[in-house]
Amino acid sequence: MPTPTIPAPIERITSRLHRRMYRRSGGRRGGTVGSNNRPVALLTTTGRRTGEERESPVIYLGDDERIIVAASNGGRDHDPAWYLNLQADPRCVVQLGADRIPVIARDADPVERAELWPRLTAMYSGYEDYAARTSRVLPVVVLERARRR
Repeated sequence: MPTPTIPAPIERITSRLHRRMYRRSGGRRGGTVGSNNRPVALLTTTGRRTGEERESPVIYLGDDERIIVAASNGGRDHDPAWYLNLQADPRCVVQLGADRIPVIARDADPVERAELWPRLTAMYSGYEDYAARTSRVLPVVVLERARRR
């Protein structure tokens, strides 16, 4: 059965509740999602138009020192706002549980994407449904710890 697309207004409300629950509990609540307990992080980006912080809960794949996320936007034909924000400013913060980690975002190169995409879809088969729903290639984003200056 294909993964349903959640209507945008409902998604905004559930995302807001998820962020609040995650933040207040340090990730103990909202740190996983679904029957397979897929891990969830809070991604904080800088709004490309407002300059204000924006938080988004994202399913992630841990890969050694990297955190991998898919900019699926539920299979919609446009990229999620958090991804567009990262295109404008790749410096962001990812919250894993209670830990907030400064990271730098970049798109996976073609070789990395070829290796990471099957791992992402194995973790969450909904990504395959989302990719089939849209003509855009769903970006795979690599988040790496920011180096201290």
